[in-house]
Amino acid sequence: MEILFWISALVAEIVGTMAGFGSSTIFLPIALFFYDFRTALILVAVFHISGNIGRIAFFRNGFDLKMLLRFGLPSVIMTLAGALLVQYVSQPLLKFVLGVFLFLYVAFSLWKPDFKAKPGLRNSLAGGSLSGFFAGLIGTGGALRGAFLNSFDLEKSVYISTAAAISLAVDITRIPVYLSNGYLPRELLIFLPFLFLVAIAGSFIGKKIVGKIPQIIFRKFVLVCIGLVSIKFIYDGIVHFLNRG
Repeated sequence: MEILFWISALVAEIVGTMAGFGSSTIFLPIALFFYDFRTALILVAVFHISGNIGRIAFFRNGFDLKMLLRFGLPSVIMTLAGALLVQYVSQPLLKFVLGVFLFLYVAFSLWKPDFKAKPGLRNSLAGGSLSGFFAGLIGTGGALRGAFLNSFDLEKSVYISTAAAISLAVDITRIPVYLSNGYLPRELLIFLPFLFLVAIAGSFIGKKIVGKIPQIIFRKFVLVCIGLVSIKFIYDGIVHFLNRG
């Protein structure tokens, strides 16, 4: 059965590399079939950070320092701000609202395929701040980050490297917390180098596939991935409210 764990990890990283987000969203539910929540959380976090390192290395030619500073810096700062407010807000409600927003964004973008936002200072600061804030509040900001970066119609390598660098900065802040709280059993330390290798392999395969996809198809693929995440958020929100009723 453990072979399914590693296969799903590889597939998750390939898709996550191509979409610029989502590897942990795919991999965490599968990891929970094999391990308890805390153990699965740290394993997926290590896997996620490894994948981001691979994406940055493989797409380094698209690295845009100006975009990273404009979008990434406010994203990291607002992630911390959002995390401080977690206990004061309804996460299921926020996920539902975010899901609706993302779904409408995808529908509009598919209806108006020529729609683009200017990646200027104002839009970059707003997109980075909002996606970071939601990442802190609900624990995931990849889809919203992808929506903003996708609206800028960035070249493929710029989009993926920027998203990976921002995600890596967020990962670096949370993994030490998991380790200090004893989330990783000692007997699973041997897994870490294998998680790293699988993540690097997945990001490498993803890079090869992305290289063969035209820019217009790539942007639509990202939109489809965002749409799938939005549907999941909406579904989770509806199920939560029905269970409460």
